[in-house]
Amino acid sequence: MAYVTREAREQLLETVAEATDELGTALAALGAAYEQLDEAAGDRLEERLFRPVQQAYGRAQRTYTGFAERHGLPARAFTARSAGVPSQGVHGFIERTLEAVEEADLILSELQDSMAPVEVGDPELRTGLAEVREIVADIAERAREFTRSYGR
Repeated sequence: MAYVTREAREQLLETVAEATDELGTALAALGAAYEQLDEAAGDRLEERLFRPVQQAYGRAQRTYTGFAERHGLPARAFTARSAGVPSQGVHGFIERTLEAVEEADLILSELQDSMAPVEVGDPELRTGLAEVREIVADIAERAREFTRSYGR
């Protein structure tokens, strides 16, 4: 039974890592978009999109690391992700951000729906997953608002 539980926890940990990696990709894309903006637009991007994605990424990392530590599982470090080529432009980077955030949210949603976090009996994990999803819940709307006002 302990072997099966460990395997389930390892799989759950890997799933959280996948979602975290997606958020890292979103963060990299926003950083690349920021580099192409003037100061005023960059400040708006940072406030409306970068900060919440950064907060979600940090929370996902803490959730991952905390779960690994509580259950004696090996954790991996998260490394910088590629944003893509600069020729994508600001709109391309924001689109990449949205794709990555949506994928992270889908991964976490499916994980929560699977009931695996409940089965492993880890309330901190469940709380962390819910908090990440809450943070990214309005990113698509924020991105639409930003792109509507971009260039004005």
